Amino acid sequence: MNDGRESYSVIETQYIRRHHRHELRENQCSSALVKHIRAPVHLVWSLVRRFDQPQKYKPFISRCTVEQGDLDIGSVRQVNVKSGLPATTSTEMLELLDDEEHILGVRIVGGDHRLRNYSSLITVHPEIIDGMPGTMVIESFKVDVPDGNTWDETRYFVEALIRCNLSALADVSERMAVQVESNPVINH
Repeated sequence: MNDGRESYSVIETQYIRRHHRHELRENQCSSALVKHIRAPVHLVWSLVRRFDQPQKYKPFISRCTVEQGDLDIGSVRQVNVKSGLPATTSTEMLELLDDEEHILGVRIVGGDHRLRNYSSLITVHPEIIDGMPGTMVIESFKVDVPDGNTWDETRYFVEALIRCNLSALADVSERMAVQVESNPVINH
């Protein structure tokens, strides 16, 4: 799942082995990225699980419309991508949503981009960071390597997008956590 450049802790490796196994076909690449967030798992999961509102934390998405389904498995969303990326739309299907285990799986089923047979899995795990409730988020993916690109180029491009999304997820979640801490009335 990783080419040796990134090393995982023991607990990260256990979660990756448990949840993030992708069956790869020839000419596909895969990877997993980990982000530690200084916010409780329920706040982070409240953002991740919103298949209908990925723009709440994903900076490259300007708009999302659910075109099919009631936010259950098999639901389809149309995502509009902000300018600057080599795409304008992506059609995505919800493949897995587990609120107890905190797992979200999405597969791209169309759009004007080069990510063919792309699927991703995000898991959200509680942890303690500096004595406070925190969250470990792991996102993995598999995707076809487009003609004219190498395995490394494809993996690097997708990892860069995911890193940006995970960084934005951390920023939004941590701001929400600070607001809850500074305004305890919200908790009641």
